[in-house]
Amino acid sequence: MYRKVISRINKSYYLHKLSEPIRTFTVRGKLYRYFCHRYNTTWLNERAVEVPLIWSEVQRYPNDQVLEVGNVLSHYFPTTHQVVDKYETAPKVMNQDIVKFHSKKKFMLIVSISTLEHVGWDESPRDKQKILTAIKVLMRLLRPGGTLIMTLPLGYNPHLDQYLRTNTLHFDTSLFLKRTSAFNTWREVSKHVLEEHPQYNHPFQNANVIVIGTYRKEL
Repeated sequence: MYRKVISRINKSYYLHKLSEPIRTFTVRGKLYRYFCHRYNTTWLNERAVEVPLIWSEVQRYPNDQVLEVGNVLSHYFPTTHQVVDKYETAPKVMNQDIVKFHSKKKFMLIVSISTLEHVGWDESPRDKQKILTAIKVLMRLLRPGGTLIMTLPLGYNPHLDQYLRTNTLHFDTSLFLKRTSAFNTWREVSKHVLEEHPQYNHPFQNANVIVIGTYRKEL
């Protein structure tokens, strides 16, 4: 049984890898290639779109001006920027709770890939306000003119979903991507998708809608 599962995963990987050069998705009129990597089976979930979107932004800045919350990008690319992750142990990763993280250094770019939805939710006791505190901490870590970009799956943390529906997070800009097929195809949709109350793990496994939220700190 185990060998059959591995065989199916391998076949799926190679099928997507072969199609990777021609499979693209569009965000704000710009074309991106779906990302296919063995780690975390990105071709089967939201990483296929999150990684290329965030990595394209990270590449625009010197490494010493970038902070990542949640250790994601180093699994796919050689990185040297600073990373804060409460749980994952890895070289150059600072294991701290983001709401307690302090740094004299300020950053021009802070990114987080499907991480902040866990803050206050996958913890005991649960604290629905903690994600709001985390965002305030990250904003303080930005240099004037800096940018904070985060991806968040809908349907995972109900408190986060409610914050998004009521615009409690007050993103400067936000965009939404919806998964439309079992082949992990995504398309940009309007904010009205929030009223559809998208579910996590339905109809497809993992996220079915993600939001990419951005804050910019004034000069």
